[in-house]
Amino acid sequence: MSTRARTPLVAPPTAMDVALVAAFAALIAATAVLPDIKTGLGVPFSLQTFGVLLAGAVLGPVRGFLAVTLYLAGGAAGLPIFSGGSAGIGHFTGATAGYLVAFPLAAALVGLIVRLNRRRATDFTLVFTAGLLSSFAFVHTLGPLNLAWRADMDLLDAFLFDARFFPGDIVKNILMALVATSVHRAFPDLLARPRRTADDRADSPDPAATSA
Repeated sequence: MSTRARTPLVAPPTAMDVALVAAFAALIAATAVLPDIKTGLGVPFSLQTFGVLLAGAVLGPVRGFLAVTLYLAGGAAGLPIFSGGSAGIGHFTGATAGYLVAFPLAAALVGLIVRLNRRRATDFTLVFTAGLLSSFAFVHTLGPLNLAWRADMDLLDAFLFDARFFPGDIVKNILMALVATSVHRAFPDLLARPRRTADDRADSPDPAATSA
């Protein structure tokens, strides 16, 4: 009698996957601690969401989600990598917690859209639209909902407050799409996840096989 372990079709994470997740977590941290950009319209904005959406658009849904989650875990653990160089678990119970929770979800969604259309990953319109859709699906939804809850704001006031950041987010999505499409032109296979073929599985030794 013999049993054979089932080999996964999708290859396990590689050293490159781990390196990319860590690198983009560091990139998000860098964009978060940079000084806010003054617009002259009374609403400064940071590049944090640029880094978040770029991670998803470049790495795809899983690695993008993990990169943002790693960034959030580092900030919660005490690294001064949240906006303005702040840190601590308290950020996840405060008025801006909704935005933080939305970040990995937004990265996953933009990554999913781009990966499903990876043959068009160099198409600016596709990537820009995916980023904008992800921003409004999560960042500009969970953010103001949490503001209304934690800051004791009227729901309409919370969404009107959040709407002040729409122009900045449009600009950041334009920049994100420009960078992401350039990366995919340079590395066209970046979104392709390796899969084990039937020949690979047949040729691979099976340490889990037993006989009786």
